[in-house]
Parts: sequence; structure tokens; C-alpha cells
Amino acid sequence: MNFIRELLSNENKISENLKKIFWTVGTALFVIGVYGWYIRFVDGHLKANYGSIVTWGLWVAAYIYFIGLSAGSFLVSSLVYVFNFKKFERIGRLAVFTALVTLLMALLSIWADLGHMERAWHVMVFPNFKSPMAWMIYLYSIYMLLLIAEIYFLLRYDLVKEANDETIRGKLYRILSLGSKDLSEQSKTRDKKIVKILATIGIPIAILFHGGVGALFGVVAARPHWHSGLFPILFLLSALVSGGALLTLISSVFQEGWFKNKDVVVELGKMVLALLLLDVLFQFSEFLVAYRGGIPSHIAGYELVISGPYAWVFWGWQGFVGTVIPIFLLILPTRKSPRWVALAGLLIAAGIFGLRLNIVIPGLAVEEIHGLTSAIYSHRVDPNYFPSIPEWTLTFGIIGFGMILFGFGEFFLPKHEEKESAIVSQSKI
Repeated sequence: MNFIRELLSNENKISENLKKIFWTVGTALFVIGVYGWYIRFVDGHLKANYGSIVTWGLWVAAYIYFIGLSAGSFLVSSLVYVFNFKKFERIGRLAVFTALVTLLMALLSIWADLGHMERAWHVMVFPNFKSPMAWMIYLYSIYMLLLIAEIYFLLRYDLVKEANDETIRGKLYRILSLGSKDLSEQSKTRDKKIVKILATIGIPIAILFHGGVGALFGVVAARPHWHSGLFPILFLLSALVSGGALLTLISSVFQEGWFKNKDVVVELGKMVLALLLLDVLFQFSEFLVAYRGGIPSHIAGYELVISGPYAWVFWGWQGFVGTVIPIFLLILPTRKSPRWVALAGLLIAAGIFGLRLNIVIPGLAVEEIHGLTSAIYSHRVDPNYFPSIPEWTLTFGIIGFGMILFGFGEFFLPKHEEKESAIVSQSKI
């Protein structure tokens, strides 16, 4: 106990150990993921456990989870760059970077789920403007370009400033600055204006593509578990919760955030708590409407969620770990400690993944033709889906890939503007 107390009282050690844990876990997950990708490329979908009844599995759930993290992180960054919300100014660039990394993770997840991964580019060359899924891809492409442009203009001044160093970092900055050498105040002001324009354009795009994912589920009348007008709003709300929660953790771990972002993390915790309570209210409304209506096909999916094979995800993972514990951490005096707030953020972000699983899988596990799964004996005609080892390992690999990108981002991203904004932020708090 003395060792733990001493460890917790030494902030330098905490920060150092957090980074060690982060790199170790990220690298281990990435290595594990190599096996999953190998199986995916060699055997296709043969080793995956989804089939003719549950046609979407872990990778689709991971996709809507990561895309929600991206949209949520971007919308938090827009509070800084569009609405001039000074309290979050220190983590604005980190939020945009998080949006880009989680977008890449989302696209990798859904790419793994494609029947023919090698044909992913067909959607661009052979466009079908009547397909909602095609429009999603177009919006993701625009969104990715917008994020890259926004990061460039956020970093350009610092990249140019450090480009003369003869270190590896300086050489990298010369490449990333794209030949720009302008360090005038006018160029800095111009960059800020461009960032504001890009962030403003990005808000409706982020709302469209993530609300659109919710609409994609909500319009499927054949799946009563999904068929709800509230789904686009729920998806958007959960994205804000998970994105904000992830940022409390990331802003604690990266770029000496354990020392510099304490106030920001606590403020983020307040916002995440409010959003989480609203999200719980909306989810409760969905259950209430379904059970009050009493339509068997509507209730069937919820029965699987609360008392079926996926009950442990709902009560244990999503409910207790991802909701109850974080709410107490964010209400009790622990809400003033960035350590506990960051832990609450980690639990909430993990809990929202359980929510995504409970949206995708139970919605498909309800038999459309009663008795079909009993009449046909095949593991592909089985409503009791549980992800296979290759599915888990590939998903772990994507998480590890994202963690490594965050690690490289922390090492390579310039920090001068961070120092400046810290002074501004501290003077205004």
C-alpha cells in the first residue's frame, strides 16, 4: 500500500508510467492484430462467426464506435475553433488529431468487414448517388481531407518555426510545412481564420455522417430493434459522450497533460457527465416506448439485450462499468481530481463500445422467420453470435494501431502553440 501511495503522490512517476503502459499496451495489441489481419487476408470471412442470421458482427460495431469517437472529438474541437470556448483551448489541436486517428480506425474496421476489400475504391470510380452508403463514403472522404487541412493550418506556424532544426524532427517539419516559410503575424492570423472556416464547415459534415449512420439503422423497417426516429439523435449524442470521454483520458496522458491539462480535464468531466445523463435518458426512453407499446417484434431485441445472451454486455459492461461507476466518479468529490475524471472517461468510452455492440448484434439476432434457426442446422444460421478469435484480434490490432499513432503524434507534433495557449487559458480561468 505504501508503494501505491508513494507512486500516486509522485506525479512525474505517474505520467512516466502512464506513457509506458500506453506504449506497451498499444504495441502488444498491434502485434496481436497482425494475426487477425493475416487470417482476414488468407481466409476471408471463413473464420468470422457472423453468418446468415447475424450478418454484421464485431467489426461493424467497432466501425460505428470509432466513427462516433471521431465525430465527438471533432465537435468538441469546434467548441474552441468555432465558438471560441477558451476553457478547452489547450486541447483543441489534440481533439482534431484524435478525430483523424479514430476516423482511420473506423475506416479500417469497416474495410475488414467488406466482402471484397480490394474493391473499396469502386465506390469512387463507379458512383451510385442513390446509395446512402456511397454518400457516407463521400462524406468520410470530404471529412478526412478537411481534418488534414485543419491540422495543417493549426500546425503550420510551429512547423515553419522549427523547420530549421537539423534534427529528424526538423527535417520532418520541413516536409510537413509544404514549403511554407512565412512566420509573419499576418500569416498566423490568416491560419486562424482558415481553421475557423474549416471547423465551421466540418460541423454539419460531422453531424450528417454520424447522424446518417444512425439513420442508416433507423430506416430499416424490417428490423424493429433499430426502427426508431430517435436513432440519429442517439448516435450523435453517444458520439459526443464517447468523444468527450476519450479526450479526458488522452488530454491527461499526452503532451504532459497530467501537469498542464488538469483544469481542462475537470471541465471536460463536467460536460461529459451532463451528456452521459442525457444519453441515459434517451436510451431509457427507447426502452420505455418499446415496452409500453408492447409490440412483440419491438420488444424481442430489447429482451435479448436485458435478459438474453447479451445481458452481461448491457448490465455489466455498458451499465455498471460504463455508466454507474463513471457517474459516481463525476458526482462525488473525485470529480475535482483529473486522475479520477480521466478514469471515468476511460470507463465511459469503453462502456459506449458495449452500447454499440448492443445496437448491432441483438437487432440482427431476432429471427425474421420464426423457427428458421431450429429448422436448419448450421453454425452460419445461428442467432447466438459471439466474435471469433480472429475477429477480436483484428479489432485489438486496430486499437493498437490507433494507440501507436497517438504515441507518434505526441512525439512529433509541435508544442510551441500549446505553451502559448496555456498562458492564455490560465489567464482566463
